[in-house]
Amino acid sequence: MSEATQKGLVPELRFPEFRDVGEWEVGTLGDKNVSTFVKERTSLEKLKLENYVSTENLLPDFSGVTTASKLPPTGSFTRFKKGDILISNIRPYLKKVWTANKDGASSNDVVVIRAQSKVSDSFLSFLLKNDEFINYIMKGAKGVKMPRGDISLMKEYPIALPNTDEQQKIADCLSSIDELVTAQTQKVEALKAHKKGLMQQLFPAEGETVPKLRFPEFRDAGEWEEQPLKKVFTIFQGFAFSSNDSANEGVRWLKIADVSIQQMNPSAPSYLPIDHKEKYAKFSVKQGDYVIALTRPILNMQLKIAPVDKVFDGALLNQRVGKLVTAQNIAFVYFLLQTSKVISDIDKSISGSEPPNLSAQQIEEIKTYIPSEKEQQKIADCLSSIDNLITNETQKLNTLKAHKKGLMQQLFPVVDGIDA
Repeated sequence: MSEATQKGLVPELRFPEFRDVGEWEVGTLGDKNVSTFVKERTSLEKLKLENYVSTENLLPDFSGVTTASKLPPTGSFTRFKKGDILISNIRPYLKKVWTANKDGASSNDVVVIRAQSKVSDSFLSFLLKNDEFINYIMKGAKGVKMPRGDISLMKEYPIALPNTDEQQKIADCLSSIDELVTAQTQKVEALKAHKKGLMQQLFPAEGETVPKLRFPEFRDAGEWEEQPLKKVFTIFQGFAFSSNDSANEGVRWLKIADVSIQQMNPSAPSYLPIDHKEKYAKFSVKQGDYVIALTRPILNMQLKIAPVDKVFDGALLNQRVGKLVTAQNIAFVYFLLQTSKVISDIDKSISGSEPPNLSAQQIEEIKTYIPSEKEQQKIADCLSSIDNLITNETQKLNTLKAHKKGLMQQLFPVVDGIDA
């Protein structure tokens, strides 16, 4: 640790009542008065779905935990208590970190950390639910496909601690933002659930030829027309660009990883040389087009299909990404392909290969039902309006998360050696 850091270790932003309190105390996560890495064991017989935590039911991006879907058949497990911090030690970059709100037990791939006398549960939680900590773990992680954190290195993680009153003030501040994030997250999830429920009524169920819910002007319009998917849409595949084509800047390169469920994922931008824009113009997409991932196209029974946004306007399609082409209402087809029946039929037709790949030929005989153009437009407009609400509320959620991240960078001083 540098001499300068030791002499002036204070955060950029400090609450007024603590500005003259002095420097924060430097130590490491594994110091005996800071935390312990819990090794208490419990048996299989004491496990319940409600109190069992594994890497499977810890949620990414510090989003908490969900109820386990099943219990393991054998083994012994780490006992945790309310206030302990649980960290998935497989693929740490997923940021699966949760502060326990109850007692329970965890799998052996989950690290359990308990605060000791020098630090409060809540303050330690924010130190560890932090990108700085995750980046530190990843630098020492071992393995490529399933990287695993090094616990001995975790214990050496440099931290700085103020007195307990300042710890509480910071924790209270960040907890209040967390409450806003949670409320906004619930709002987004409620909108998504509403959309899902509405779609189940706006499209015919299995064995039906008309939907349960129909707009008044179409209630006497008769049955929807049965058509195979090959008459509904086709898939225009991208070009087989190679890694040798990659450039630091130029025209955006739209890959499989860029296509998420109902939205684009621009987190890791890739580019092709600018002269490719004209040379491969027929493989370009524009805002308002719809693209689909053709390798591993289904995740948790949801299709990886999304509208092209302004970030990818003018991008060039890679080989395993397809653009939807249809004579029907394109937005209606986009929503049709999100219905559970169509996704189930597509999943059955492409199962058995690894990785599963989707082509128009594999699914062209799947049957579906199509209404008139006017009814297609009405359904598309209705669901698009909900999508717009989801997008707007998601942007608010992302703004709150960005605000919290920026605030944490100012409320916690950077300890020399944290990037080692």
